[in-house]
Amino acid sequence: MLIETASSVLIYIFFLGFAARRLLTYLHAFQQEEYDENRFLKWVFANKVFDKRLSLILILAGALAVAERWVFIPHFIPSFFVVLGFAVTFSKEKDPRSIAKKKLVMTTRASRIYSTALAYAALSGVWVFFILEPGLWLIPVQLMPFILVLGNMTMSPIENALQKKYWGEASRKLAQMSPTIIGITGSFGKTSIKHILGHILSTAAPTMITPGSVNTPMGISRIIREELEENHKYFIVEMGAYGPGSIARLCNLTPPNIGIISAVGHSHLERFKSLDVVARTKYELAEAVISNDGKVIVHDKTLIFPFPTEIRGAYNSSFVVCGEKKENDLVIEDAKQKDHGLELTILYNKARYVLDVPLFGLHHAQNVALAFATARSLDIPVDVIATALKSTPQIPHRLELKKQADGSVIIDDAYNANPLGFRSALDLLAIMDPKKRKVLITPGMVELGSVHDDVHEKIGRYAAEICDVVIVVNPKRIPTFVAGLNAESKGNTVHEVETFAEAQTWIHDNKQDGDIILIENDLPDLYENVPKI
Repeated sequence: MLIETASSVLIYIFFLGFAARRLLTYLHAFQQEEYDENRFLKWVFANKVFDKRLSLILILAGALAVAERWVFIPHFIPSFFVVLGFAVTFSKEKDPRSIAKKKLVMTTRASRIYSTALAYAALSGVWVFFILEPGLWLIPVQLMPFILVLGNMTMSPIENALQKKYWGEASRKLAQMSPTIIGITGSFGKTSIKHILGHILSTAAPTMITPGSVNTPMGISRIIREELEENHKYFIVEMGAYGPGSIARLCNLTPPNIGIISAVGHSHLERFKSLDVVARTKYELAEAVISNDGKVIVHDKTLIFPFPTEIRGAYNSSFVVCGEKKENDLVIEDAKQKDHGLELTILYNKARYVLDVPLFGLHHAQNVALAFATARSLDIPVDVIATALKSTPQIPHRLELKKQADGSVIIDDAYNANPLGFRSALDLLAIMDPKKRKVLITPGMVELGSVHDDVHEKIGRYAAEICDVVIVVNPKRIPTFVAGLNAESKGNTVHEVETFAEAQTWIHDNKQDGDIILIENDLPDLYENVPKI
């Protein structure tokens, strides 16, 4: 009896260690899915992220426990295998807080979910003190992702209360300081426009922009509470959409005086199901701006959908439309990519302007145009805008050119994930020194929904026309991209690797002086380094 009790205690201790590490593995993915339970579980099932190695050991231990009743097997052997399985699994499983491309950040929310889930995991193993059946450990081991979801569901009321509190504090502070609020949304281009416009406005008055890719209610609330100051005249808010109502909710927090809608495209189409729904959601910003008697700055391609057409027709005077069509309020007459950056010719209010911007990628032409139109709507003089644009800093990880000591150039487009940007990056690669070797590293794009295969096949064909070497990361995820490359191959070298780290190793071992290397998108661990457990 004493031996059985000691065995149960030992197994339970090792199980807790295993559970503590395994829950971190799942929490890492859960955090990257923005704590969305449905998306997380969909990821688990789609990638079959259920325990396999440990489960085999537990099945063996269970079989030995059954055999013990029929043949002579020391009774401690099955328990030994259970302990060994938990110990080996713990030692081999990586800690995503320190070893990951995008590390797990133990925020207060993540810590609350983790602690609660670990408590549930501890309860799930208490049976060992009453039933010594090794095979039964399969149940709590396989339930780990669901235990994490249960922890999140348990903490949801507390999380909602805290979010309501922080939301209220941010809303009151914003109302008190009353800056001019510029909201930016779109399927792509949001962050780039934010940086370009922020640079222009900061030359005229103190300006604050939401940093990085912060575009959710809690992220924006935190920035308002912690960083917005009384002297900020302009507050530029990037607004992310994760479904209908997302933009409207952000507009309730930060009532926009001006709204910019950059694009309606296939990014995150998995979440929205149709482009009409995407357009309707993006134009929640237009509705909020119009209710505040403000101006809506849009690209003309966003107006081809029913709801945008309807609202623009009803409130035409509230809109400033940019694009290449001659009837637009701002017409992009010409855009050239030069060695020093973009040269953009626009027609605005019957006056023609040539703008020099040290950015790379022709897709930035529409971003610059939208920023220009917004600055003019805020009565910033044209000469101030033009001068500011000449000193626009490169936007990190968005066609950011990095010249290396050996004469090679890295084009860092790691944060781009849309078809237009991908093609624009290849256009840039095409016009660079034809004597240099052109190398593309890409894992493709994500969340394209039903057009995933078609878009990748087309971009693969285009890449084959331009690139000498293509390194495809995780090719199983984008087979049509590889098919497109092969269909248009002109002697290109194609290397298929499983991870971005392997691609970097290839570059380190094979790079030639003067290479031009395009890094097109760099997926988080959620898509690339799926745990093999």
